Parts: sequence; C-alpha cells; structure tokens
Amino acid sequence: NAALEHIERHKLDGIVFFADDDNVYTLELFESLRTTSRFGTWPVAMLEQSKNKAIVEGPVCNASRVIGWHTNEKSKRLRRFHVDMSGFAFSSTILWDPKRWGRPFSNPIRQLDTVKEGFQETTFIEQVVEDESQMEGIPPGCSKVMNWHLHLDTGNVVYPKGWLLEKNLELYWCFALLNFSDQLATIITIYSVVP
Repeated sequence: NAALEHIERHKLDGIVFFADDDNVYTLELFESLRTTSRFGTWPVAMLEQSKNKAIVEGPVCNASRVIGWHTNEKSKRLRRFHVDMSGFAFSSTILWDPKRWGRPFSNPIRQLDTVKEGFQETTFIEQVVEDESQMEGIPPGCSKVMNWHLHLDTGNVVYPKGWLLEKNLELYWCFALLNFSDQLATIITIYSVVP
C-alpha cells in the first residue's frame, strides 16, 4: 500500500505489476506489458502444493478480449476475477487520474487487510476495473503461459553454506513499477519493511 500511495502522490506513469518471489517469468511477459493501456491480464500456470499437477488460472480470451476465466474447481463460485496476483498489470495513472479512466473520485485503490485469504486478488481488481470489458488479454488469445507460480516452500530448499539466514528479514513486500520509454524499460522497485 505504501508503494501504491507513493505512485499516486508522485503521479508516476508506468505499468504496475506485482511480482511474486516464487514465480518464474518469461522475458516475453515483460515485453507484452509494454502494450498494456489500461489493465492487462494473462494465464498463470500453477504447480499445485502437492507438486504433482499443474493447473492454469487466468483469462480465457477471444483475441485480446477477456470472455471468461480458467479456474480450479475449489474457487469457481467464490471469486469474481480468477487471476493470480502476478497475473495482471495496470496503468499507474488509474491510481492518480480517475477522471481519465471514468472512475469516480472515491477511496484510493489499496490492498485491504480485512480480506480473506484467496480473495486478495479479486478484491483488489474490483477496485481497478468494473468488468472484463475494461481488461485486455495478454498475449492476444491468452494462448501462452508466460508466468509459472511454483508454490515453493523455502524451508526445504538447500542453500550453499553461508546463504541461509539465522533470522528472517523483515521484508513486508516488494513492488515494481515498469516504465517503458524509447525501447528502454526502467523498473522501479520499492521495498517496504515492517517497523
């Protein structure tokens, strides 16, 4: 929320994307983000917790028009938008120029602390867009998986000697704002730590 507030206050222009530490991204995804004009979404392949099955969650598209959602059985009836936190990006101007996007001047767009687990993504997206007509599928046809969510349990990862920390870092979140100009991508990463 601090990063969203920072973007809003300083009127930063770029693409807002929430990267996740246990995801793998193709470079093509970042190239595709350059074309996002309002709100882009794409399929995310997810390795199930058991690690023996992969599922796809995200938009079903006709060209770049979002017409439905891939979802797993458990969450089908509960969430409005079936997308992973790393499965969407949007223009930062949505945060600070509501008039441009036909949004009422209302509460700031933020991650809400009171939302049940599993509903963070849809609750956030509901603040950004009204429905699928305001979304664009990436790539056209949403025909490629450019993002894998691996659900890694870092406690079981074997690190080289000296790489494991005795105490967890107090990193609260990491946020990236992508600004594409003159074929050069600038990634502004903002970290917030728990006081």
